[in-house]
Amino acid sequence: MISGANFLINLGRHIRQIRERKNLSQQNLADICDLPKTTIGRIERAEMNTTIKTLVKIANALEIEPKELLNFQIK
Repeated sequence: MISGANFLINLGRHIRQIRERKNLSQQNLADICDLPKTTIGRIERAEMNTTIKTLVKIANALEIEPKELLNFQIK
């Protein structure tokens, strides 16, 4: 069974990987999402548990379906 903390770590890594594949900086992504850059950084570093609403904003900014943000291998 996976812990919540481990899930957030993997989610953050996955978001970072997608963002980097799209050649976006944290600031670029934050601007598109209308969020502070610190929020993107904290999500990627698993320092905060984000909302579904924010995940949808991030998915839209990355031009992917929200479910793709949750499609990752647990490490």
